[in-house]
Amino acid sequence: MYNTLTKQKEEFRPLREGEVRMYVCGPTVYDYTHLGHARTYVAFDVIRRYLEHKGYMVLMVMNFTDIDDKIIRRANETGEDPKELAEKFLRYFLEDMTALKIKPADIYPRVTEHIEEIIDFVRKLEDRGYAYEGSDGVYFEVQKFGDYGKLSGIKVEELRQGARVEPGEGKKNPEDFALWKKAKPGEPKWPSPWGEGRPGWHIECSTMSTKYLGEQFDIHGGGNDLIFPHHENEIAQTEACTGKQWVRYWLHTGFLMVNGEKMSKSLGNFITIREMLKRYNPEVIRLFILQRHYRTPLDYTEEGIEHAKNNLERLYNTLENIRVAMSKAELPFRWEKEEFEAYNAIRDARKKFYDAMDDDFNTAEALKAVFEVSNAVNRYLTRVEKPAESILRKALEFFKAVSEVFGIFEDYFREQKAGGEEALIQFLIDVRARLRKERNFALADRIRAELREMGIQLEDTPEGTIWKRIRV
Repeated sequence: MYNTLTKQKEEFRPLREGEVRMYVCGPTVYDYTHLGHARTYVAFDVIRRYLEHKGYMVLMVMNFTDIDDKIIRRANETGEDPKELAEKFLRYFLEDMTALKIKPADIYPRVTEHIEEIIDFVRKLEDRGYAYEGSDGVYFEVQKFGDYGKLSGIKVEELRQGARVEPGEGKKNPEDFALWKKAKPGEPKWPSPWGEGRPGWHIECSTMSTKYLGEQFDIHGGGNDLIFPHHENEIAQTEACTGKQWVRYWLHTGFLMVNGEKMSKSLGNFITIREMLKRYNPEVIRLFILQRHYRTPLDYTEEGIEHAKNNLERLYNTLENIRVAMSKAELPFRWEKEEFEAYNAIRDARKKFYDAMDDDFNTAEALKAVFEVSNAVNRYLTRVEKPAESILRKALEFFKAVSEVFGIFEDYFREQKAGGEEALIQFLIDVRARLRKERNFALADRIRAELREMGIQLEDTPEGTIWKRIRV
């Protein structure tokens, strides 16, 4: 995986054999989540899923920043209580993640429930000589941490050029950052050794990640925009506190772009996840995101989303073709040329899929292998009269692995296990056939239309009527 810290790809070796401890920066909950957030959280969902697919036990933590300048400002604008506003958008975020089929984190720590631990962390930094109290809060003295800038490449001298300490700020140097902010009138506050106040932004993640994952863990992730200052400051304060290398691998997602600019609330060019889900199946959104490597910028266009929708329809059509073919498949006593060609295509594509995912989770390349299997299966089914069940099962096993890793087709395979409805659909097909023989076309057409409304498409073929599920 590509490590932002070392600027190169490295073989992944977790600190504990068979286990991955992983922290992903969660949202500041003051507004609805948008497609840019979806890009990051879908990417890390797939990374987590793939590690689990490969046999690792993953302990994943994602925080909620439920007290922050942005929350206070938004609450003042709307007249809401900051706590209630944060709670509302926290719940909306979780609903959006569920709708996008993102597996929940194992732990979702909130800042407001870890104030005591944050205060203890700041105290330790103060005791070690890295933190000092100013008139308006407690600050981390950046120049005392010799490795500052090792993640982002930023140099302290660069931060000082043209910068100055603003009037009213209690810090010594322009580059120092707040660990604890003393309360202003009307703001939420908690008691501390430095007076009533609240935590700074960066200290929250250091405190909560080390509490649940230990002083050293495997993966820390987030969007590219968090590399500096957030993650750089996290490293400085955590390693200053513990004296140990904190995180082994730093992973960052590229921006979601709209007309050449990063999608963000500040620019007002964002589309909420809720808006997108009114128009598109969540799997379309996932596939749109997975069509590019997680580290590269992703351009949002309507054409791009429609392209993802069409691609997903193609894959579901292949799955339905396999299901229909299974009804006439046979256990073969021998393979012919067509079986060997299909088998070889599935085998080679499967290897390409895993090679791509093993190469820094390259979903874009892995998807090419998925379509190779789709094309090979459809080609095979057009060339044989009675398909070999073993070939179809090989293809289904591959698609199940893709489902497990990419978070698509999950409902399809769940329904396949559940069964039940297939007998009812076949009964309605038989009833419709009888009605057509009796020339009761109105009622026969109504059955077809009602089934389509339920997501079942009937297709009349020379061999009889078949049905397929409509997914997207």
